[in-house]
Amino acid sequence: MPDGLLDEEADDLVGAERHGRTADREAGRAGHYERRLTTTSGEVTIRMPKPEGMRFTTAIIERYRRRETSVEEAMIEMYLAGVSTRRIEDVSEILWGSSVSAAAVSNLSEKAFASVEEWRNRPLDRAYPYACVDGIYLKRSWGGPYENVAVMVAMGVNDDYREVIGAAKGFTESAECWREFLSWLKSRGLRGVRMLVADKAAGIVGSIAEAFPGAAYQRCTVHFYRSVLARVPKSKRPGVAAMLKAINAMESRGASEAKALEVADELEKSKLGEAARVVREGYEETLTYTRFPREHWRRIRTNNAIERLNREIRRCARVVGTFPDGRSALMLVTARLRYVAESE
Repeated sequence: MPDGLLDEEADDLVGAERHGRTADREAGRAGHYERRLTTTSGEVTIRMPKPEGMRFTTAIIERYRRRETSVEEAMIEMYLAGVSTRRIEDVSEILWGSSVSAAAVSNLSEKAFASVEEWRNRPLDRAYPYACVDGIYLKRSWGGPYENVAVMVAMGVNDDYREVIGAAKGFTESAECWREFLSWLKSRGLRGVRMLVADKAAGIVGSIAEAFPGAAYQRCTVHFYRSVLARVPKSKRPGVAAMLKAINAMESRGASEAKALEVADELEKSKLGEAARVVREGYEETLTYTRFPREHWRRIRTNNAIERLNREIRRCARVVGTFPDGRSALMLVTARLRYVAESE
């Protein structure tokens, strides 16, 4: 960064150039002092003007700042992506020739977490006729033993686009956790929901009925396929998968129902009675989407959009390994969701 720009600012502040004599002069100049700044190009030394009789402030470099803003943003992104503080110290030494203490990374992360928490609790100012919900389990260390912490994610869908609308933690994907999660979304302004898409997790159907009495429940068709295929020998899965997809390729609900019963009969003939039972008992709740406009069907019969987010979350969580508590897991998930949402 050119030292000349700082000298020009000092001249304007003092009211005269160096060694100049004017009636408007408000202070003197007492030389310079050196200050180090870590930038994306490495560590540089800057000669800062030293006015006499007043404090020098500059719009170019904030007071007491030791790192360029882009460097701090890069460190925060590394931390939120799951890179350990020790690793960030090593990376900063390699990239910028200046190590950053673990305490500095933690301080920056606290600022980032405040921003992430504000985004997580933002008011929902749009109506979403459809919403997808799903949960993901991450590992945490709670006083020694390792336990699972569930992070529940919701995505709103309207005519224009999909949007992540919420993330919250729970000990398990229990009926109580789902009820609290859906009530929290509602308290933030979620409205106009006509259908919720979810896996058949414990208590999810009853929780939907309590939080959104007028909303229908759609079981994710992909999760339904997985339940059926789990009861099919590996060698026969490709053929059975094609049969299941044919159910949802029909032009109407009636045709889909007839196809589902036909698939169940075929499975029984192939001596796959358990898979046939799952199809007969579960196909109806996977066809709820057929009540809505046909042009929406492909977007609302699965929660594949959340599944893709979950894969990204697992990738980041794999770097961390085990979280110290549920809050840190939630913050990492939410930060990643925010990054993905703002990158689209």
